Amino acid sequence: MLKKSDVEAQAYRDAMARFAGAVHILTTDGAAGRRGTTVIAACSVSDAPPTILVCVNRQNANNDVFVENGCFALNTLSAAHEPLAVAMSGVTGLSADDRFAAGTWDTISSGSPALVGALSVFDCELVDAKDLATHRVLFGRVTGLRIADNLKPLLYFNRSYRVL
Repeated sequence: MLKKSDVEAQAYRDAMARFAGAVHILTTDGAAGRRGTTVIAACSVSDAPPTILVCVNRQNANNDVFVENGCFALNTLSAAHEPLAVAMSGVTGLSADDRFAAGTWDTISSGSPALVGALSVFDCELVDAKDLATHRVLFGRVTGLRIADNLKPLLYFNRSYRVL
């Protein structure tokens, strides 16, 4: 019989490292400024209306612009985008301008940067945001969509990028 116990933060992170996920770049642009960051925690909520959710670390004040702008684009990366995923993750110390210079961007409907050549782009209007523990969950109604064909997805598993 299993019993409840406290889960150590490091043990939780180690277990989550075994949780393979698609790699995305979350972007926004508007009155509050432009921002892009690499994320794994994203998924579908509904297809009627088309709605997605994305989790961002709310301890990073730079992530407040997603709420302040009221829009975002979730750009799903292909295998060719691994260098961009690294650049946008913040681990390289690149400025925001240099991060965006690592990719080719346009816009679809919200004005958020949409990655040209992404596996898919979900352009969204923010409909809700919920704070929970260290993260903020952004809910977006999909207002624009672009889908590429025949690309291999970039995944993150066991603290490394992988290709499916």
